Amino acid sequence: MKIIYITGCLGFIGSYITKLLLDQGHYVRGIDKITYAANLDILKEFTKYDKFIFEHKDITDIEFLYDCDYIINVAAETHVGNSIVKSDEFIKSNIYGVQNILELLRNYRQENQITPRLIHFSTDEVYGDILSGEHTETDLLKPSNPYSATKAAADMLIQAWSRTYGIDYTIIRPTNNYGIGQYIEKLIPKTCKYLSLGRKIPLHNHGKPVRNWLHVKDTANSVDTILKNHDQSRNQIYNVCGGFEQDNLTTVTQIIHAYFQKTNININDYIDFSYNRSGQDFRYSLNDQKLQNLGWKAIEIFNHSLLSIVEYYKNKFIW
Repeated sequence: MKIIYITGCLGFIGSYITKLLLDQGHYVRGIDKITYAANLDILKEFTKYDKFIFEHKDITDIEFLYDCDYIINVAAETHVGNSIVKSDEFIKSNIYGVQNILELLRNYRQENQITPRLIHFSTDEVYGDILSGEHTETDLLKPSNPYSATKAAADMLIQAWSRTYGIDYTIIRPTNNYGIGQYIEKLIPKTCKYLSLGRKIPLHNHGKPVRNWLHVKDTANSVDTILKNHDQSRNQIYNVCGGFEQDNLTTVTQIIHAYFQKTNININDYIDFSYNRSGQDFRYSLNDQKLQNLGWKAIEIFNHSLLSIVEYYKNKFIW
């Protein structure tokens, strides 16, 4: 049984991690500044657990750490399109927020013999794109847009604070997550929303970019694997992907077929191909053998899971 801080506990990935750890009997102190993407409904569920405490707070404003074993930092601004329009919030949350957590850990270390481990959620996008092959954890970071640049900066800060101040960390770099409860700015729920509205789906760069897809439950289980391998995962970086990739046009086409429950459809009637994104990465692909060596493996199958996800968003319209 551990005492664990989780920042961004009301976000998509953070909420799944929080639920998993509460179900395992850990004490969880959830922190969230409740942005537009927060799931307030899940907070009602979390507060039913006796071992859950919630703080409505921005990670840049945390001033004190209670005794704990881990800080799992999932809080971040994550939407690439938003970062291209205006990067200020991304720099604040993804860089200054991480700096504040590191300083809290440094001060904690000065006053206590045991320092909590920081488990930080990064992203596959810090590597930039790769036309063939897979990125490993030792590859050079070459972010392509303001969002991924702020995440890469955070990774560098964490490793520097570890080297200089002795802060223990584990960095997790997952690929595109999917699942029920994801905010509608992301590809799968956004596609379902536009189909519900009878509008054409805006698809960047003719749908050619290739993405890895990882179910959020598998991402949450990666945290469980790292906790169970506490000593081995100390000051390590882990890719998390599961090995499934395809281009965005194929994904959107699958969603359209699942939504209407038929395949004899002219997809051009449902997709607007006129959109292009600056700094678009053509392909992400990760090698996660290092994490698999700890005993983790992806369980969810994309083609199966997608059907129930589309059905969920079809029956539960989200603005």
